[in-house]
Amino acid sequence: MTAHFYDFKARSLQGEEIDFSAYQGQVVLVVNTASQCGFTPQYEGLQTLHEKYQSQGLSILAFPCNQFGKQEPGTADEIARGCLVNYGVSFQVFDKVSVNGAQAHPVFRFLKRQLPGVLGGRIKWNFTKFLLDRNGTPVKRFAPMTKPEKMEEDILRLLTSEPTS
Repeated sequence: MTAHFYDFKARSLQGEEIDFSAYQGQVVLVVNTASQCGFTPQYEGLQTLHEKYQSQGLSILAFPCNQFGKQEPGTADEIARGCLVNYGVSFQVFDKVSVNGAQAHPVFRFLKRQLPGVLGGRIKWNFTKFLLDRNGTPVKRFAPMTKPEKMEEDILRLLTSEPTS
């Protein structure tokens, strides 16, 4: 059986298990994040997209990761405080995960299989982004240096299309 995005679950920073079936019908942007990275200011752009398009069906899912330069060393509470205090983040942030290797979270194994990228399935750095349509199908992968505002056109295109049944 082939895995589907809605088959996955992850634990929020607050310890709550979230079933991804809750995102059915939504356009979803999955991002691996870090609070001590040169790309960390992208939290601000992600929050702007969230505020602008949440009501139209955009869900942003952030997954802190400490695999790249040890740039996410904090505890769940420290990560939550940093996201909120520094960037006013109100989109969903999950517990810290691995995105590469044997311990990679299953959703990242799935996303990398669907959209392998230039490194043959590996994630290169923090703030790699995966955009999924309203059917839970991964449609585009964005490099860490791609700023959130540069994804807006792709997000809008998906928001204005209806899910297929």
